[in-house]
Amino acid sequence: MSGYTPDEKLRVEQITKLRRQWLKDQELSPREPVGQAKAPGPVGRFWASFLEPKSLWRLYTYKAYTGGVFTLTRLLIPAWVIHYYVKYHVSGDTILETGEVVPDLPESHGHH
Repeated sequence: MSGYTPDEKLRVEQITKLRRQWLKDQELSPREPVGQAKAPGPVGRFWASFLEPKSLWRLYTYKAYTGGVFTLTRLLIPAWVIHYYVKYHVSGDTILETGEVVPDLPESHGHH
């Protein structure tokens, strides 16, 4: 037994016709869209002007962002790492009132 039954053939033809009609319905006519575009509100106008290339706001925002990233990654984080290393690994523990350096604990080679 090969091929479709008459009922299956009819169903395939119906589905094909419906798909073609659906695709045809998706095409816009030259008149569409029919509705008039509303004027943008204050927020819409702000974003439309803000997102224009070479606008003053966009340039200043970009400069502030790049300056902030540079300051954080090239100045603040390395300064913090160096400060931490010097404070806890180089200078040793000091008593704030007297400035005396606390000696290291003696190493015990024995039981716990």
